[in-house]
Amino acid sequence: MKKDVTVLQRVLSANDKIANILRDIYREHNKYVINLMSSPGSGKTSLLESLSDTDLKFCVIEGDLETNRDADRLETKGILAKQITTGEACHLEAKMIQTILPSIIADVRFQASDFIFIENVGNLVCPASYDLGANVNVVLLSVPEGDDKVLKYPSMFLCADIVLITKADMIPFFEFSVERVKQDLKSLRNGIELMLVSSKEMSSIATLKQRFQKFAQDGYISNHIYR
Repeated sequence: MKKDVTVLQRVLSANDKIANILRDIYREHNKYVINLMSSPGSGKTSLLESLSDTDLKFCVIEGDLETNRDADRLETKGILAKQITTGEACHLEAKMIQTILPSIIADVRFQASDFIFIENVGNLVCPASYDLGANVNVVLLSVPEGDDKVLKYPSMFLCADIVLITKADMIPFFEFSVERVKQDLKSLRNGIELMLVSSKEMSSIATLKQRFQKFAQDGYISNHIYR
């Protein structure tokens, strides 16, 4: 007698297996990990620079196709930052994180950090497909990009635990509808959190810092599937 068997769990890819190893390393060192994803120029590095002016203690893994410019910017602010130069790869992969982690752990500043931020390569497509073992996935959408990106790049926003509208101080100068972003996110999946932030408004940075700390205090772990 023939039986149909439904496979409910996908076979782990090589990337997924390494991502699980990374989770163990993060837990071993008591670090809470936040993956920042967005298009180029959305303000990821500026956001981290602003967070460094609060009492949040963190280090950063930087991803870019070329140059160490973003890592150098953060190091100037006194932040432990290590650059991954991906060459032609438009995203970070778990193996890349695994390779660079020992040099971060060896730095004396690592022990003083409560958080690891992964600043992914600027791209609204490919990073959504690669699990890096992070606790929280954050997608940035800057006001100058426009309010129509959520449904144009659904895979990216589907894996978001929280979406940040950055450069929010510029809303009066652009035809940008926060309500449209809210409704588009809701049409993808209920429960995607939305916050407005601006590096020119430190009160918004302080609120975001508190939100990240609350994620960590609650032991929040993202369970959104990478596409």
